[in-house]
This record gives sequence, C-alpha cells and structure tokens, in this order.
Amino acid sequence: MVKSNSKNSSSSNMEIRQLEKDELSVVQELAYRIWPSTYSEILSQEQMSYMLNWMYSIETLEKSTESDHHFFAIFDGNQAVGFLDVELNCPEPNGMKLQKIYVLPEKQGLGLGKKLLNFSIDFGKKQGMRHLSLQVNRYNKAVDFYLHAGFEIIDEQDFDIGNGYFMNDFVMQKSLVS
Repeated sequence: MVKSNSKNSSSSNMEIRQLEKDELSVVQELAYRIWPSTYSEILSQEQMSYMLNWMYSIETLEKSTESDHHFFAIFDGNQAVGFLDVELNCPEPNGMKLQKIYVLPEKQGLGLGKKLLNFSIDFGKKQGMRHLSLQVNRYNKAVDFYLHAGFEIIDEQDFDIGNGYFMNDFVMQKSLVS
C-alpha cells in the first residue's frame, strides 16, 4: 500500500492512499459529486450522464485495475475529498498516463490537486516511468493547471466515445526523467 501524509492550509490531516478493489465505490461517489460543477459549462447533461455511467460504473473501475491502473484517494480525516487514477506502461512501456484526477469543488484552491499531481509524479518515478501523459478537455480550466505544472501540449484530438459523443481533448505530457 502506498501512503503519503501532508497538511493543508487549514491544518487538518490529509492522507493519500491507494484504494483497494473493494473501495472503488469511493471513486464513483466522488466523480458523481465533482463532475456537475466541473463540466456543466462544457458538456450537456446527457453527455455528462453517459460518460459518468460509462467511465465510473463499478464494473468499469474494477476492470481497470486488471490493466495496470492504480487508484488513489486523498482523505481529510475519514472523508475522501479527491482521487486519481494512473495507468502504468501507457501509452507505451515506461510511460504513465494520468487517467483521472479530481478534487471536490469545496476543497479546490487548497493545493490538494497539486498534492495529488505531485504524488502521481513521485509514484511514476518510483515505478521507473519516463514520462507522464494525460488528456484534458480543451475548454477545461485545468489546462492552465497542467501547463503551470510543466506539462506541454503535444497533440489535439477528438475521441469518439460512442452514442454520438466526442471528447475534445488536448494531449499533454511531462518528463519524469531529471
């Protein structure tokens, strides 16, 4: 199990820990709480519902753990307030993909997203990964967060996700080699 302890600006104890397969409902619950405020101005309610059902069903999350995905949550005491999903050896060997990183809206601005991102970078380095890549909606305000963290936009793609919907993303990457 991977753990990290840190303090936020309000001095409450924050812990990042890897989630076990039987704890993936934490990810699902957080996604359903976070997505409406994150994507309400970018996606239609129908597309948001489609994507939540597709990406965050317990079956989909469990299946992800069988293909080198690692889920972590950041806890404020006993309450999960954010999560991340990293996939090792993706999109190629020695590469790591940040599949998901989210923090509850009421906990944003406290540096928790940065803590999760830094945790994923440290995790990737310990696993021998050479770079970290991600996809982010081109209209998501998180694009600036990633640019500020040293990521570069390496591509712009539209991914057909079915049901007539597309993810209109930037593909971004950051080296993990010093």
